[in-house]
Amino acid sequence: MNNTHRGKKGSVKSKNLHPLNIHKNGYDFPLLIKSCPRLNQYVDKNSHGNLSIDFANPEAVKALNAALLEHHYGVKGWDIPEGALCPPIPGRVDYIHYVADLINETLHNQPGSVADTKLLDIGTGANGIYPLLACKTYGWQCVGSDINAQSLENVSAIIEHNTDLKDQFTLRHQADKNQFFKGIIQPNEYFDVMVCNPPFHASEEDALKGSRRKVNNLARNRGDNAQTKNAPLNFGGMEAELWCKGGEALFLKKMIKESKQFANQVGWFTSLVSKGENVKPLMKLINKSGAIEAREIEMTQGNKITRMLAWRFA
Repeated sequence: MNNTHRGKKGSVKSKNLHPLNIHKNGYDFPLLIKSCPRLNQYVDKNSHGNLSIDFANPEAVKALNAALLEHHYGVKGWDIPEGALCPPIPGRVDYIHYVADLINETLHNQPGSVADTKLLDIGTGANGIYPLLACKTYGWQCVGSDINAQSLENVSAIIEHNTDLKDQFTLRHQADKNQFFKGIIQPNEYFDVMVCNPPFHASEEDALKGSRRKVNNLARNRGDNAQTKNAPLNFGGMEAELWCKGGEALFLKKMIKESKQFANQVGWFTSLVSKGENVKPLMKLINKSGAIEAREIEMTQGNKITRMLAWRFA
């Protein structure tokens, strides 16, 4: 079943985004083009007669993101290097809204209230999307970490374009690829929440196969039956962004084990989980680790279900 319907001005409205998600009413392309004129070259009517872009075109997706971030969140000069992961904004801000709900429900009587929250993003990538959205949507203090120094340089350039973020969004380089929190969380430092979008493929080959499936699915939705064997990564993604040895499951197993060492320095540990079959064994490991609470939260965007795992020790 298709869980979307047409909204105003020919947009496509999602029924399932978080109630606070400003993208639930679809994209107003004329307004977005005013904020980001380069988007105009990628906008055309789709087979339903609605204004849209070709979501299989990485440059079109990047231009749409830049327009969304500038028009709705006041983020200027957002850009990513060629080949870097280009995240879908509605789904990313949904994660931040659900994290805010979690904090509001469980930590509202503690220093980490929604209005006074410190967020750590593990693997912020070249796009820095979660801290950017958290800073602009909720005014949180954010730290983004990554093992790729070049990715952090790109995010630093984005921050330079937005002077209001300089005291709100800071970056830290993880020098040890086998660590998540050690070397990043400083002594006596406390974060209300940690977020993460782990690399979910086990190899570059797997990532390319996944991208081909996306491109072919998008083609079918447009009524094009052609199959693309050599499709590019339509949403981008470099090593450590989309794939790592052992894939999502091993990545998160290591993270869960290390999280116990920082039980008193993070209120909620959270992560997206792309593959449903990974949830049960990961929840089992979380419970074995001594967490006092663990949750699986489903976030739905159209036909896609994304799961967030959340656990805490105190």
